[in-house]
Amino acid sequence: MEQPRRPGAAREGDPWGAGDDNPATSTGWPAVEYEEHEWVSSLDIPRRWQSTFSGPYRAAVVPKICRLDPVLPAATAALADEATAELARFDAEMGSEIAPFGAILLRSEAAASSRIENLTASAKAVALAELGDTSRSNATEIVANTTAMTAAIALADRLDAPAILAMHAALLEHHDPKIAGTWRSAQVWVGSSSYGPHTASFVPPHHTRVAPAIDDLVCFMHRDDLPVLSQAAIAHAQFETIHPFPDGNGRTGRAIVHCLLRGKRLTRQVTVPVSAGLLTDTDRYFDALTSYRAGDVEPIVEGFAEASFDSVVNGRQLVSDLRAIRAAWSEAITSRRQATVWRALDVVFQHPVLDNALVQGELDVSAMGADAAITELVEIGALQEITGGRRNRRYAATQVLAALDAFAERAGRRSP
Repeated sequence: MEQPRRPGAAREGDPWGAGDDNPATSTGWPAVEYEEHEWVSSLDIPRRWQSTFSGPYRAAVVPKICRLDPVLPAATAALADEATAELARFDAEMGSEIAPFGAILLRSEAAASSRIENLTASAKAVALAELGDTSRSNATEIVANTTAMTAAIALADRLDAPAILAMHAALLEHHDPKIAGTWRSAQVWVGSSSYGPHTASFVPPHHTRVAPAIDDLVCFMHRDDLPVLSQAAIAHAQFETIHPFPDGNGRTGRAIVHCLLRGKRLTRQVTVPVSAGLLTDTDRYFDALTSYRAGDVEPIVEGFAEASFDSVVNGRQLVSDLRAIRAAWSEAITSRRQATVWRALDVVFQHPVLDNALVQGELDVSAMGADAAITELVEIGALQEITGGRRNRRYAATQVLAALDAFAERAGRRSP
């Protein structure tokens, strides 16, 4: 438990703390300041650690950024502009194929974002979790992250504090409902011991500062006079610095990036797997967040720009692999073009593990019609039955799952 002391950096009567006079660094962006709070642990601390985890600790005070204009080196600004154009080009390329590939790109981004938090699962495990299999906790959390990403895209036109809470609720409502969709009500810290924040690598703001800091961030995100990718990278870093939730900050923060990209109309049709680009060097990503807190915005903007290039390259390879798979299956189908099996192809790419009930629901067909489509897809090798029983049979598109696992492996490979 903690008892806040009067912030040393605050002006009398200023509820924000440091007010508008945060000192800017040489890069023109204000660094995080710190204030003292008294710490009283609710845990029984061993005697040898009592002196370390007692007394005052220092928590961050984030600067107001609503009206600030980031100043970037010319090379970094040019790189961000190139990456912006590449994201828009990739989004446009997907125009005619949004139905088969849009959902799979969204799922791939959710899986990559989860992997940054060390939540990993095979594409098959994730697909099974989407069908209700709860035996693999990592897979179910990745599915929840897909839900949060979907919620973010749906809320792109009204990105505000309630929208952020809705994304977090979608992420954690089934895994930790007590904290889902609510700002934290206690101090949190990054690293160190559970006994206290005194030796942590970073201590985010006191929980009483979260709501006003989020309001300022929302104000920054609503601006239309900033380059979109730079704005998204800085907004993400500010969100991670505020750390408004006890858990799920990273995944929610990366969902906000896609909300911004869609809301600003940079991406209109697909979720470009930017997190897959960040995965190529997660140490660099976390170091960029640290630099941001020191008042340097260049590394986080540069990191997001280069991650965008990497994600587009990886995304194009994934789509190319999926196109080849689909072309081979289409050539093997002998039914007339009006047959249900052709529409079922789209379902396979959106749900590479499926059952009869799922096909019925997706295509609004009878159980017999769904079974006929599944049977033909099994016959041409598109689906493989994986349950072995007569009832509740499930089928996997093994080639699609292999393409998704290959995408994940490329994303996790460190760039030379």
